[in-house]
Amino acid sequence: MTEDFVFLAPIQQVFPGVRAGWVGRVPKLPIKGDRDAAMRQLRPVHEAAIASFAGPGTPCWRAEQVHGNRVAVVPGPTVREAPDGLPIVPEVDGLITNAPGIVLAIHIADCGAIWLADRRTGAIGLLHSGKKGTESDILGQALERMASEFGTCPEDVTGVLGPCIRPPHYEVDSPARIAGQAATAGISGFHDCGEDTAGDLSRFYSYRLEKGQTGRMMALITKDPLP
Repeated sequence: MTEDFVFLAPIQQVFPGVRAGWVGRVPKLPIKGDRDAAMRQLRPVHEAAIASFAGPGTPCWRAEQVHGNRVAVVPGPTVREAPDGLPIVPEVDGLITNAPGIVLAIHIADCGAIWLADRRTGAIGLLHSGKKGTESDILGQALERMASEFGTCPEDVTGVLGPCIRPPHYEVDSPARIAGQAATAGISGFHDCGEDTAGDLSRFYSYRLEKGQTGRMMALITKDPLP
């Protein structure tokens, strides 16, 4: 049920078994509530998408997303129940792992999802980078954590920035800043999909355009278990 987007191709080609997914706006599902109400409404759709993406029963780790730059290594952290009834890792906006057989997930509606994959070690990451997360360089924090935990070198990393709000619909050009941070960190392959969430409400949710009364897209990444 995850949509097959061409912009994820660079991640799919990095390391055997590494796969990325994206679920955009759900057609014919009217959502007129705040984030918690929207996530409760979207839960069945997103659970079905995760099962289709990685197989029924595959553990899924989600970040709470507090617009910060903290990154957690999973599995391992303590989780708590989110308003939609599913577990989240509290107080973080990024997740990294080198473990196969689990899914990393974040939800977005204008902020940027950043997929990371290390072609040498097989480590992967998924970040929620909005205005504040970008200002505090969550990408740099994630790369430092991947280096200390897994021995990742930035030159071995491929990164993809997914759909997010951009000028002229938003006065802050976070995508340009993220690209600059990727270059400064030494990422050898950084790809910006160039899609504007506020530019096509048939495909994307936009928190800004819809004044907070909207749903959330979902970004996914996993590393399949070795045969």
